[in-house]
Amino acid sequence: MKKKVIFCLFLCGIIAASGFFGACAKKAPAPAADAGITVRLLTDATGIDDKSFNAAAWRGILEFYGDTWQNQSKRGKSYDVVTAQTQDMYIPNIRQATDEGYDLIVTTGFTFADALDAVASTNSRQNYMIVDVDWVNLPNVMQATYAEHEGSYLVGVATALKAKADGINNPRFGFIGGVPGAVITKFEVGFVQGILSVLPNAQIVDYYANSWGEPALAKAQAMNWYDSGVYAIYSAAGGTGNGTIAQAKEYRAAGRNVWAIGVDSDQHEEGLYNATESAVLTSMLKKVETSLLYALKAVQNNTFKGEVIVFDLRADGVGFSTTNPALTADIRSELDQVRQKIVSGQINIAATHADARRLPGFPQHLQARDN
Repeated sequence: MKKKVIFCLFLCGIIAASGFFGACAKKAPAPAADAGITVRLLTDATGIDDKSFNAAAWRGILEFYGDTWQNQSKRGKSYDVVTAQTQDMYIPNIRQATDEGYDLIVTTGFTFADALDAVASTNSRQNYMIVDVDWVNLPNVMQATYAEHEGSYLVGVATALKAKADGINNPRFGFIGGVPGAVITKFEVGFVQGILSVLPNAQIVDYYANSWGEPALAKAQAMNWYDSGVYAIYSAAGGTGNGTIAQAKEYRAAGRNVWAIGVDSDQHEEGLYNATESAVLTSMLKKVETSLLYALKAVQNNTFKGEVIVFDLRADGVGFSTTNPALTADIRSELDQVRQKIVSGQINIAATHADARRLPGFPQHLQARDN
């Protein structure tokens, strides 16, 4: 039975616990590196330049080694990244990293789950980590999950408050997802609950692109929605979501009052349509870097083990960006109050579509899926 651990930054250091590792073939020598541990990040086709989910994971690695995006001095020595252009490369890439003997191998996203399970189950002395999964029940696999519904609730509140401040009558809001599933559902249902907490009669539309890397699909849908009166669109779709931002930029540059809501990383810069103004009102920050730092420190301290870690608001695992001055001080103040109520338990947010549908007034037509 897997053990769930709620990771809280109020605690100091890494949770000390002895790991269990079964017998296995001898681990291959580690790559040539500076003194310290080595890590390889394995991503899907969107890579670390997705300006979103994978980029956040890469930032965590850079921070651990004291590097920056501009100065990756230890890349190729202590850390590196391999991008799989197709899913049939997942198992070969994991096996190659295993054979090369990295101290930690990190995979990002639930699409890696089956491949990781297949390789990790026969290499029990190798440390693996997977992000966004809690069902790979192996003693050598650390699993990082997030309270995306909490962060998404906050950006939903922010978006609704902005619509209210702008005097928008009967505002409509959109959500664009990548590949449907339990994780992306948390983004959608949290966002919708946040909007409805401010505007109970708001209309919501959603669309799933079934892809993480096709921004043209999101751009076309965003254009259609903006033209039909949708005020703001939140995308949780990896690189696909960049199409939403691109369309919002075009329309704001033309004087249209529409917004994109970013995800995973602060996407303010991606939304810039002139020197100072961005079409990204705010971004839901899914701080994947926090989980990467946790895992790397666990390996460094010899406390790494297979466990499920939940990174929530209390643990600073999710949040929202305040870079855009269009998110005014009064809105930020209200958001801080909402945040505290979530942390204290005064506000409870449904994390599944099944639970959200039971809430009074929650839209019944949404396409979110729990599996």
